[in-house]
Amino acid sequence: MVRVVSFGRDTLSGGMDNMEDRKLLRTGGAGTVVAAICCFTPALVLLFGVMGLSAWVGWLDYVLWPALVIFAGMTVYALIRLRKKPSVHRHAPSVHRKGT
Repeated sequence: MVRVVSFGRDTLSGGMDNMEDRKLLRTGGAGTVVAAICCFTPALVLLFGVMGLSAWVGWLDYVLWPALVIFAGMTVYALIRLRKKPSVHRHAPSVHRKGT
């Protein structure tokens, strides 16, 4: 089997390594938490009121709900990718030989 490497990424692994999957998971998780806090608490409404942007409060739902769905989807996608990848430690050859 020939591995083709372009721009430092292995194309057989789908173009993403474990580090990038973990980065995607962190980004999705943080975005989900921030969007959920802004959706379900009056934090953003109070912040906009203090800043004098109260007129924009009515439009927040058009931004926050899709953001919450996108970040939650990103988190689920990253979790699925991490679960499907085999662990390096599980398939590593044994160093110790029996009977030698």
